[in-house]
Amino acid sequence: MKELEKDKIRIIVVDDHPFVRYGITQLVNAEPDLRVCCGVDDYQHAIANIERMRPDFAIIDLSLKDINGIELIKKIKKILPSLPILVLSMHDESHYAERAIRAGANGYVMKKEGTETLIKAIRTILSGQVFVSPEMAAKLIAKKGAALQSRGETDILGCLSDRELEVFELIGEGLKTKQVADVFNLSIKTIETYQHNIKIKLNIANASELLQKATLYIKSLNHKIVSGNSR
Repeated sequence: MKELEKDKIRIIVVDDHPFVRYGITQLVNAEPDLRVCCGVDDYQHAIANIERMRPDFAIIDLSLKDINGIELIKKIKKILPSLPILVLSMHDESHYAERAIRAGANGYVMKKEGTETLIKAIRTILSGQVFVSPEMAAKLIAKKGAALQSRGETDILGCLSDRELEVFELIGEGLKTKQVADVFNLSIKTIETYQHNIKIKLNIANASELLQKATLYIKSLNHKIVSGNSR
């Protein structure tokens, strides 16, 4: 039995919801050649177990309690550059798939998708391909040869850096500058610099307008998540 286990592809699952980790584990372990070797809920445990266990595959949620999943992907790629990574997220693919793949992920699946999609994504990535929806694949191909066409919600994602987007989202969720600084363990001055850069890039005049735009963005994002899950 142990020899059979050795032959299986070992997968680490990083998600801060125990029920989600349990569900993924049950689904993956039902496959004859796959098994979840570890399930963790935060950045520190993810890095520690990846360094110790050297798994064959990683499934990562973008919304972790202590760090954005994009930053975790970048860190993992420094430790194990060849580790295949699948992002499984509640966030709309059109907002985050490109960023995740740019950071080093090999695929993106939304949590509202059926269970068969997760297994298909794992096997597609293991075969050396990138897994996204057909719509997202077409968008990524089109972007290779085209510049951003117009300003709008997607332009927010295109012109801000990953950290600037994280700061923008936290502002939209109602966090003050000091609270944002505490989240990233950075100085208030550094966060103020990010805020300044965001205002320049988005042509925002002042802090009040920044808060308004960030709040509206978060509301629109949450609406799309709820609408998508209700279908």
